[in-house]
Amino acid sequence: MKVIVCIKQVPDTKGGVAFNPDGTLNRAAMLAIMNPDDKAGLEAALRLKDQYGAEVTVLTMGLPKATDMLREAYAMGADKMILVTDRVLGGADTWATSSTIAAAIRNLEYDLIITGRQAIDGDTAQVGPQIAEHLGLPVVSYTQNLKIEDGYAIVERQFDDRYHVLKVQLPCLCTALAELNEPRYMTVGRIFDSFDAEVITWGRKDLTTLEDKNMGLAGSPTKIAKASDKVKKGKGVKINLDTEESVAYLMEQLTGKHII
Repeated sequence: MKVIVCIKQVPDTKGGVAFNPDGTLNRAAMLAIMNPDDKAGLEAALRLKDQYGAEVTVLTMGLPKATDMLREAYAMGADKMILVTDRVLGGADTWATSSTIAAAIRNLEYDLIITGRQAIDGDTAQVGPQIAEHLGLPVVSYTQNLKIEDGYAIVERQFDDRYHVLKVQLPCLCTALAELNEPRYMTVGRIFDSFDAEVITWGRKDLTTLEDKNMGLAGSPTKIAKASDKVKKGKGVKINLDTEESVAYLMEQLTGKHII
């Protein structure tokens, strides 16, 4: 059984975000982590490996520094690492990103593809289902439980205050929730091994089914009109009045700003 897990290196928003002049994220200037939903998807794949002896390949599209995240996935238990990186792929929206990743996956054999539900930097939840559409695969989103039986994926799909149980023939694609499981820690031995393991790197020339019109910033039908960091609040105003004066002051401020 061969499982591909699509993972993404996302900004650690606790350290703030930075933007390029064109409105895209300046990923090179920010601290980065593995996207939480993707890490849950990786854990789900590793549990299939533990149970069935599945081969787990992690694949990402991003900057060369994304190799750090791939090595983290290897240290957790993944078998192969693939980085798709090329300057011409930069600035991609969800359509261009999913087109590129689908083109990379066409170079591989697979029974199951797992992606995260959504990335914390974009929150679109579009890339996983779009990859499935490009590849002509059935997709189950919002996976909260997953097992394999006789060539089928048995999936619990989160839905409001309940869940659906779906039986889907392999190959298929599932998008994982962070609540799916508790990802395992890296092991010391695998950490050392990860630096000797090969990170397969593919560029534009390796994506033979990808059309130029569907890649990078130029091939992205959606554009960012405006982007900014969080607006910092001022220190505010501190007053020291008795109860009646405080009420009068607050009413004056609220009415003056037409809040009430």
